[in-house]
Amino acid sequence: MPGRADPIEFELFKNAIFAIADEMALTIFRTTYSGVLKDNMDYSTAFCDAEGKLVAQGLTLPGHLGSIPTALDVVVAKYRGDMAPGDVFVMNDPFEGGMHLPDIFLFKPLYHREHRIAFAATICHHTDVGGRVAGSNASDSTEIYAEGLRIAPLKMYEAGKLNKTLFALIEKNVRMPVRLFGDLRAQLAACHIAERQFADLIGRWGADTVRRYMAEVIDHAERLTRAALAELPDGEWIFEDWIDDDGIESDKPIRLFVTMTKRGDHMLVDWTGTDPQVKGAINNTYSYSKAASYTAIRSVLPANIPNNEGVFRAIEVIAPPGTIANGVLPAACAARGLTGFRMVDCAFGCLAMMLPDKVFAASDGGNTGISIGGYHADRSPFIYVDFTCGAWGGRPWADGLDGNSNMFANMASHSVEVTEAEQPLRIEAYEFVPDKAGPGKFRGGVPFRRDYRFLEEEAVLQVRSDRRRFRPYGLYGGRAGKPSWNWLDPEGERRELPSKFCATIRRGELFRHEVAGAGGFGDPLERDPEAVARDVRNEVVSVAAARADYGVIVEARSFEVDRAGTERLRDEMRTARGWTEPPAVSRD
Repeated sequence: MPGRADPIEFELFKNAIFAIADEMALTIFRTTYSGVLKDNMDYSTAFCDAEGKLVAQGLTLPGHLGSIPTALDVVVAKYRGDMAPGDVFVMNDPFEGGMHLPDIFLFKPLYHREHRIAFAATICHHTDVGGRVAGSNASDSTEIYAEGLRIAPLKMYEAGKLNKTLFALIEKNVRMPVRLFGDLRAQLAACHIAERQFADLIGRWGADTVRRYMAEVIDHAERLTRAALAELPDGEWIFEDWIDDDGIESDKPIRLFVTMTKRGDHMLVDWTGTDPQVKGAINNTYSYSKAASYTAIRSVLPANIPNNEGVFRAIEVIAPPGTIANGVLPAACAARGLTGFRMVDCAFGCLAMMLPDKVFAASDGGNTGISIGGYHADRSPFIYVDFTCGAWGGRPWADGLDGNSNMFANMASHSVEVTEAEQPLRIEAYEFVPDKAGPGKFRGGVPFRRDYRFLEEEAVLQVRSDRRRFRPYGLYGGRAGKPSWNWLDPEGERRELPSKFCATIRRGELFRHEVAGAGGFGDPLERDPEAVARDVRNEVVSVAAARADYGVIVEARSFEVDRAGTERLRDEMRTARGWTEPPAVSRD
């Protein structure tokens, strides 16, 4: 590369390019229509070079790490000789670089004097893209063709002219076209913001310098990543975890298996040994498996490394086609988020052996997907889509986080007031659930429950959850978290529902979902008794569980610890337990 970058100028440029990606994200946040975007923030923005290599990713989801360049590679390969100023490309096909059908990508090539210099890129989860179940996210679909409208890489705009045929096709195949087009316009607005601000960069530095600095931003990230990896111990580690089932074959658990090999400044994440793809819609796409792998490794590297192609160069991901980590046609994948989140936990299992002082226990296994869709009396549709998770595993130095979104999601929670104003629902409970966090020297995060009272005539309730049979694991003596649950009419009939299902819900019925508790870290008998008493006072641990799980005797009214009684009880429990070295992984 000719010339040497001025370090101060380069730092200003790097911050400017990331600021563009962040401004794109804020534009979507300000202009989008749907709750899954403005509340869950299930979207990402990015800035890529002329060949589609990721230069800067904006705020929002780690789950989209790697997805944008994978999809953009397909667009560039298909349209390399057929791009011009004013073009905008759209796609969502999981088998041509996409993830699942609700995730629609928009790519806008950016030009200077007829030369393509960069791409503005956005991906948003749309409320509905058609298919057999409102929300297009059902876990019990058995092939891609039931899940909604599948869009190959196409031009949505050509030289600034709208593709009216494509818009008409989309309009006739989705339940809420006004909302979908509103969200697409939010994506377009973000791309236009990027185009305008990128033009300012070129005006300031010139096209040649901008090209050179974009390449240097990527190279800079690669150098930082490789330097950080080189400081980690070399070796090979394996870990397995299990998904309860696919929602179709309820008696068949699904194996996730990963091998991590670290040599020098290179990391290999190999999912060979993971079970074949399944009938249900939890099959993962390759880009999402890469994102899960990148996220886990990125979390143990320094925070100052930019998220871009340079990071990916140092991390190789293998996910054999035809497995649940990389489904092939006609695999259903609408609910693939469940598998992606569980792959993060699986990858952390390897990293916990590699770096026991840095990695926390299993989180709640999220994210749970809930959709409720139907029609009002005037036949106008309503669709509620929510993704919920909120308990981190116990950490080597502190308790797991309570009520905080999974690392892979970085999602906010739907506002109860907005939900009730926009949907035929009443949220009657949104609260922590006691005695479900995995006990440990540092306990797992406390999960929550949410109660949904349905107020319309009828609708389809779709739920995608897990961690019922295979609970979130604890580490180094920490115990597993308690399972997730789904109930209909929990205070009355209390009908237990499967972890994954589609069912009709009717007026007045109440559905409750309880998130799984996160795993604990370290021996529960080493937990500070005052920390246990504080949890009892805050009603996240009961007096009985304080005694049974932690060997701590807490007075129910004053919340005072019986120090002498606690010491005797803990000695008795250690003797009865019979082991001195805790197991690395606890699944109870």
